[in-house]
Amino acid sequence: MEVQQDFLSDSNFFITMENFVPGKGWTLWMALPDPAHRDASRAVVLRKRLADCDLDFGLYVIAHELAHAYLRNGGWGEITDCEKAADALAESWGFPKPPA
Repeated sequence: MEVQQDFLSDSNFFITMENFVPGKGWTLWMALPDPAHRDASRAVVLRKRLADCDLDFGLYVIAHELAHAYLRNGGWGEITDCEKAADALAESWGFPKPPA
């Protein structure tokens, strides 16, 4: 519930699909940080190919990216590495990293 409230109460948070066009690249529009509060945009950008991967892996990737957004790409508890922190938080939500 705390995570949901954090996302829902942040007007700078959004989830979008990548709009990649072969040969042209992709664009992403984000709000600039608010100088008064130093609030930056938080975005989770998902790739269309998630629809084609194994379900457990796809759910893990989405949870991992949401964890990054929630942690503002920082650490979690004793974990200072942002990738390990996102993995640990995603796992605590029930989405462990699948074996390679």
